[in-house]
Amino acid sequence: MCGIVSYIGPNDPVPILLKGLRRLEYRGYDSAGIALLNKNNLQCLKKAGKVSYLESVIDDSPIKGFCGIAHTRWATHGEPSDINAHPHLDRTKKIALVHNGIIENYDAVKEVLKKRGVSFTSATDSEVLVQLISELYFNSKEKLSFEDAVRAALQEVVGAYGIVVICEDEPGKIIAARMGSPLVLGVGEGEFLIASDASPIVEHTRNVIYLDDNELVSIKDEKFSISKIDSKKIVNKTLTKIDLTIEEIEKGEFPHFMLKEIYDQKHSISDTMRGRFNLDDGTTQLGGIADYFANILSASRIYITACGTSWHAGLIGKHLIEEYSRVPVHVEYASEFRYRNAIIDSNTIIIAISQSGETADTLAAIRKAKELGAITLGICNVVGSTISRETDAGIFTHTGPEIGVASTKAFTSQLTILIMLSLKLGRKKGVSKERGKKLIGALRHIDQDVVSILNIAKDVKKVAETTWEADNFLYLGRGVNFPVALEGALKLKEISYIHAEGYPAAEMKHGPIALIDENMPVVFIAPQDESFSKILANIEEVKARKGIIITVTDKINNSLKSLSDHILVIPQTHKHVFPITCSIVLQMLAYELAVCRECEIDQPRNLAKSVTVE
Repeated sequence: MCGIVSYIGPNDPVPILLKGLRRLEYRGYDSAGIALLNKNNLQCLKKAGKVSYLESVIDDSPIKGFCGIAHTRWATHGEPSDINAHPHLDRTKKIALVHNGIIENYDAVKEVLKKRGVSFTSATDSEVLVQLISELYFNSKEKLSFEDAVRAALQEVVGAYGIVVICEDEPGKIIAARMGSPLVLGVGEGEFLIASDASPIVEHTRNVIYLDDNELVSIKDEKFSISKIDSKKIVNKTLTKIDLTIEEIEKGEFPHFMLKEIYDQKHSISDTMRGRFNLDDGTTQLGGIADYFANILSASRIYITACGTSWHAGLIGKHLIEEYSRVPVHVEYASEFRYRNAIIDSNTIIIAISQSGETADTLAAIRKAKELGAITLGICNVVGSTISRETDAGIFTHTGPEIGVASTKAFTSQLTILIMLSLKLGRKKGVSKERGKKLIGALRHIDQDVVSILNIAKDVKKVAETTWEADNFLYLGRGVNFPVALEGALKLKEISYIHAEGYPAAEMKHGPIALIDENMPVVFIAPQDESFSKILANIEEVKARKGIIITVTDKINNSLKSLSDHILVIPQTHKHVFPITCSIVLQMLAYELAVCRECEIDQPRNLAKSVTVE
């Protein structure tokens, strides 16, 4: 959830760390802080609020050093405040630490340290860790080195962490360690960076190493070593060259990352599909799962596990996989799946969907499934992520970085992968070549469809300008478009703070219809497919109760004209591609409503991009 960046090298660390924090701010923006080492002492500045607040503090009180650590926080333990901001200092003011994760046994450790005379200044679990390191370093009978004190402390705590630590006694040294929270080491020319992801690193070097759980990296004298936290066994790891450009992580001329990423879908969906079609045979090529494809075909059941927007993608995937392959699919919230006694054996396939590849609950679900003998597959956007490394096989979406907290292009790329997977399974299960070619044809046309959708931005804006004061929205769809309704409602909640619900259209009569009045906008997902007549009847029901009707459709007729207050028309396409194109319109609507309400679109309150704590 939080963002970590550190630097050691010949350049001034302050601008590097601040720029790194800005690029990591999507991970949390409750507070920010920086600690620097120079030849004489350790300096620390931190401030509640966004990184810009910290920058103002530094402008007023400049600090200097040759290496440093920095942090942007998403609060778990302790409210957002200056005191609870990272970096945390030990009681001697000689050790500074930044932490992403949760220390589960912090209360017990805290009580032990209090009995030894240690006092605490914050309400965070993270401070416990720096005070424990300090106690072991300065007061242990064994006279531990700084690095060994860090190791010993990490073996006393329970939970998840990505940490970076510096000490005044060892001014040329940085120590970082990982257990459950991502850390990436960037290896440059005489300089090193450690960060929660690659975005702060790419400007300095493309050579990185992804740390695994139970690994510690020590950097000193332009050298680094990686070892196991518990055993000190040296780990030899090869450099990975990251395929990421500065342009991809900057918003350019767009006012918000979210809008940029909505428009990116002109290309990102095609990037997901590139090189993965076999046109002659009406099927797809997904090399990442080739070794396990026979297992998928013979599976008795498939579970899809995910969180948030990725869970909505999984619901659509269930429709598609069951229709094309006739294998039963269960879609589970990862946070619930891991705690129930699901029916899992060696003939079970688990598909985990995650944009970041670091979602804590999804990782826990994967690990449980593997313990029970299931084959695990990942659908993920980030090469080198934990999910991509821990699953048996997987498929990368190749979406490119997504900075906006509310997922847009990652979602449509996930849907694209699920369509291709369903088709590949279906072709092996008897789906005709002609049917496959028809679906592929619709996918190959999607770039043009997206451009057409983006061209109705003015129409979407008009809808927003007439409905932005509403307190509640209802989104209704049928069949494969019911999850689209859920996703549309989620987008609205995330960035505009309007309460919204997604519902199966037929279920409206079983409760939500009681809420409909002249002040409630109701968004109908109404493609002209086999369910259109039923959707039309639902629209009639809302009209009778004076609800504000917003219809997203692929074809206008007189009935829709007479019943709808607003109609947004998108290109006709295959019924299983329609969820992609429709979702883009709903993303645009959520965005425009948030603009009208003057919301913090890229950094919505209380949210973070990557949920790396349980």
